[in-house]
Amino acid sequence: MDVGSIIVAVIAFAGTLSGSFIAQRKSTALIAYRLEQLEIKVGKHNNLIERTYKLEERCEVFDEKIKVANNRIKDLEEPAINVRKIVKEV
Repeated sequence: MDVGSIIVAVIAFAGTLSGSFIAQRKSTALIAYRLEQLEIKVGKHNNLIERTYKLEERCEVFDEKIKVANNRIKDLEEPAINVRKIVKEV
């Protein structure tokens, strides 16, 4: 074997090794960036879900308050209806 061809082979190997190493680092950095962006999106989604649950709970509370208010109104209106019936009968 010729010394020149050995040197060329070593240089080619070093180039291939460094190229693979650089490509691997860039790929890893890209994956880390995408993962970070995905975590941000998941965090926003989870926040939205929590807010939705809180809104649903508040809606249930307001529905209950509306039912109570309607019952109070009904209780207040019933004596007035009874008085009207008595007045019409007289």
